[in-house]
Amino acid sequence: MKTITASELKKRLDKDEVLLIDVREPAEHRSECIDGACLIPLSEISIDKLPSAKRPIVIHCRSGKRSADACAKLLAINPSLDVVSLEGGIVAWSQAGFNVKKSGSTILPLDRQTQIAAGFIAFSGTILGALINPTFYILPGFIGAGLMFAGLTGWCGMAKLLAKMPWNR
Repeated sequence: MKTITASELKKRLDKDEVLLIDVREPAEHRSECIDGACLIPLSEISIDKLPSAKRPIVIHCRSGKRSADACAKLLAINPSLDVVSLEGGIVAWSQAGFNVKKSGSTILPLDRQTQIAAGFIAFSGTILGALINPTFYILPGFIGAGLMFAGLTGWCGMAKLLAKMPWNR
């Protein structure tokens, strides 16, 4: 999979040479976005949903993980597709000093929502296990197993569930 830097993307966008796709969730995109980016959430990305495959496609997310996953998914379907991932995502774009359109709403990125939910469940299970009944120790064990599975496979059920919540739509 190929990547592109924020500076190179800026040059190519200024020349209208590439199509920019944002694979974050709708609430994240509404909160802040790169001007001209087309939103297709990672869970919905497919060649059929691409506005065009005639120009090279640059995919971005918040920090680069989801865009890499989207590129891999598209290239698995069509290896000849000209698709690249923005290194460091919208964070790198912003750090490079390029304009990010902000709405003023403050929706936490999906990865941070997942970390908060997992931490809350694990912490609660530990406290409940110590104070009420040791059976509650199952909760942190379950969360730990889920985090290991997500790390090994790249698929996180909690993130998928949180993406469907009303505040992320």
